[in-house]
Amino acid sequence: MFELSMPLIVVLFALWGAFLYYSYKGQPKGLWVLALANTGERFGYYTMLAVFALFLGENFGFEAGTASEIYTWFLTLVYFLPLFGGMLADKFGYSKMVVIGILIMFVGYLLLSLPLGGDTVAVVAMIAALALVSIGTGLFKGNLQVMVGDLYNEAPYSDKRDSGFSLFYMAINVGALFAPTAAVKVMEWAQTSLGYTKADSYHFAFAVACVSVILSIVIYFAGIKTFKHVLTVAKKKGAEAVQTVVEDAKDTKERIVCLCLVFAVVIFFWMAFHQNGLTLTWFADEFTATKSSGIESMLFDVRNLLACIFIVYGLFGVFQQKGLSRIIAMVLIAGGLGYLIMMQPGAEEEVAIAAPIFQHFNACFVVMLTPVSIALFGWLAAKGKEPKAPVKIGLGMLVAGAAYLLMCISCIGMPETNHPEHVADASPTLLVNTYLILTFAELLLSPIGISFVTKVAPAKYKGMMMGGWFVATALGNKLVSIPGHMWDMPLPVVWGTLMVICLVAAAFIFSIIKKLNKVA
Repeated sequence: MFELSMPLIVVLFALWGAFLYYSYKGQPKGLWVLALANTGERFGYYTMLAVFALFLGENFGFEAGTASEIYTWFLTLVYFLPLFGGMLADKFGYSKMVVIGILIMFVGYLLLSLPLGGDTVAVVAMIAALALVSIGTGLFKGNLQVMVGDLYNEAPYSDKRDSGFSLFYMAINVGALFAPTAAVKVMEWAQTSLGYTKADSYHFAFAVACVSVILSIVIYFAGIKTFKHVLTVAKKKGAEAVQTVVEDAKDTKERIVCLCLVFAVVIFFWMAFHQNGLTLTWFADEFTATKSSGIESMLFDVRNLLACIFIVYGLFGVFQQKGLSRIIAMVLIAGGLGYLIMMQPGAEEEVAIAAPIFQHFNACFVVMLTPVSIALFGWLAAKGKEPKAPVKIGLGMLVAGAAYLLMCISCIGMPETNHPEHVADASPTLLVNTYLILTFAELLLSPIGISFVTKVAPAKYKGMMMGGWFVATALGNKLVSIPGHMWDMPLPVVWGTLMVICLVAAAFIFSIIKKLNKVA
């Protein structure tokens, strides 16, 4: 059965790629190349991040507080440095910074993949590696997204900006979808086949990131012709330039102020959202069942999740597409259902659940729900009722609060936190449902927010303003450590704090919504 399942899933994956290409032909070709380049980079990043918090404890013996500080400082730098990367790109060019950034990232991942033990030298090497990855990401991430935004500056693509960024966001999450499985499987292989200890096997997961960034840069240069026109921006001359200066003088300040207000809200979203790599992973490790059986167990095989994704896209294709796309959609539905039936486990069959594997659910749900999001807002737009970007961002904060409300209620009566060993067997579906709700929030906030920045930012400050988005993300990532330091408190207190923060942030953005909607 397994021999048949792998070729089937590979064929379905190829058909899904063809379906996306034919179904969204109205998007610029450069979108897909830049998205795939970012997919490779994100696959490496999330492979590393899926196990990094556990690595800090296993390899160096760091306690929860120390590990959370290292983890959050790294996340802070990763998302703070795009501000300076954007400034450099505004002056020297986006493409140059993207290429230099990914080369620096490669060196950082290479250093991190060396098994140097747990002494002082190893700690210094680890810190140096994190610094290089942060610098490289700062040059790469925001500037690539500015280039994506520039694809939509002119007709016939200008009205497709939000849907384009949703597709871009979906594509890069394909990389994140496979990352936790890749990390777990390569570590198991290093331990069982090569005889490495658990602590040393983490370095094999980090080595995967080295390969992925090489793939990313190959894709970038292989498809550079599709986005060559956005590598440089022609300078305006004469009367057109004078008019631009006048317009900038009138509204630049207002646009920057509105963006900064949005950034202030985004800080608290990422504080709540990026608990997936810290306290939610600790919850999976300490409090969640380590085995699953029956239909539930199928959730922990990424191939089964892919089959579900194929079915969802197929269903949308049957009703929305015509011709070849509809035929492919029917094949996707039939193939996905056939695969799930083929892989259905026996009633008593159990699978082991590793804590990092829960992180693949967010990426899975992003990919799965993207056509839902595009269809919903497309339908509202056709009726003239689509909410503007700031409203979507506010709704995202409310939904994030609902996720932690679920955690808060579900954890009443559970043992206290910060245990060295597993102490409870909460249903894995609790975390699955939490990640589902957080993904709804993310789709309302993240791709829409990035699109909002590329649309609203003054032309001469695009790189810097995109960097500002990531600075907000960085500050939120630094605040991720607060629940980490609260990990010795009762669980409802930890999750309740995050819930309240999300609700207060939502109230703030709705209080200034009229001001934001003026520039949206």
